[in-house]
Amino acid sequence: MKLYDTQRAPNPRRVRWLMAEKGIEDIEIVQVDLLAGQHRTSEYRDKVGAPHVPALELDDGTCISESLAICRYLETLYPEPNLFGRDAREQAEIEMWTRRVEMYLSTPMMLTVRFTHPALATLEEPKPEVAAYNRDSAERYMKVLDRRLADREFIATDRFTIADIVAATGVDFGRLIKYRPPEDYIHFNRWLEACRARPTAKAGL
Repeated sequence: MKLYDTQRAPNPRRVRWLMAEKGIEDIEIVQVDLLAGQHRTSEYRDKVGAPHVPALELDDGTCISESLAICRYLETLYPEPNLFGRDAREQAEIEMWTRRVEMYLSTPMMLTVRFTHPALATLEEPKPEVAAYNRDSAERYMKVLDRRLADREFIATDRFTIADIVAATGVDFGRLIKYRPPEDYIHFNRWLEACRARPTAKAGL
């Protein structure tokens, strides 16, 4: 298999982090230069079906894009450690929190960076007002998570899961613009630092 990857972007980092958690080392990594537009070439689009990174090319030539779809596929092939839920209830809870953090935290943080960072102007015209709106939206949800994390270590269950990966990679993308969550979100910041301290987090950078 081949993983079409790009450094710094948060969605490919989700896959790399999951691979590190599971110790997956038998997938070839192919770097795609987004700023040079390699993901928009006809060759890449014909292979993947869309200008999306990451994408996982299977041995039979099938390509799977969308980071969570790739992570689910890899979870099936490499089931331990479990990151998506061991039974129906856990799977539902993890899915619920993964969707929440993606919609209300990670996506707004990604948009904050994309509409702010000058180096990304080749992908998106800078729009400070859009960036500010999304940053405020993300911080409102950080407050929700701060309350949830007051008496628990992880977001979805009693162990590290894909929900934590999605949330942490989204917030960490803010480092490109030197973003830091509000200091008074004590529990949220404690959780974030714990995620960053995991040895596997380094593989996702």
